[in-house]
Amino acid sequence: MNANHPVVARFRERFAADVLSVEEFRGQTVISVKAPRAVEMLKSLRDDAECPFDMLTDLTAADYLRLDAPERFAVVYQLLSMLRNERLRVKAYVSEARPEIGSVSSLWGNANWLEREVWDLYGIRFLGHPDPRRILMPDDYEGHPLRKDYPLKGRGERSHFPKYTAEEAP
Repeated sequence: MNANHPVVARFRERFAADVLSVEEFRGQTVISVKAPRAVEMLKSLRDDAECPFDMLTDLTAADYLRLDAPERFAVVYQLLSMLRNERLRVKAYVSEARPEIGSVSSLWGNANWLEREVWDLYGIRFLGHPDPRRILMPDDYEGHPLRKDYPLKGRGERSHFPKYTAEEAP
């Protein structure tokens, strides 16, 4: 799929005010959008009659702290049209002040755990998510360890473990 594909053209026309850019990167089209209408936009791609992106192959996030980006965070959706064997990446930019976006778990069931992982590791909330709790870190864990401002040595969680020399190690 390229930036001139009819699906991308229809998408750009329909959501012109919310599309930030359409780019080609290593043979994949990347559509960058504003977060408020992301669920509606993704639903339109899933339901497209010509090239339905019926499979969410991955959902993750990126932290653009101190980088040139529209917002600090981007939620990244990797989509696949099984009918056309076409792939598309959608990046929805989320502000640092309100790190939240609508949940797509009602569109693709596998988004449930993926959104929980992004919440846990980046602190981005998915509004309307059916089970918004931590999935990787303990329930009482403070912070989100994949944020770029998270301390490199952690928050002292490991400091209570004994220190071994090479000869003492089990």
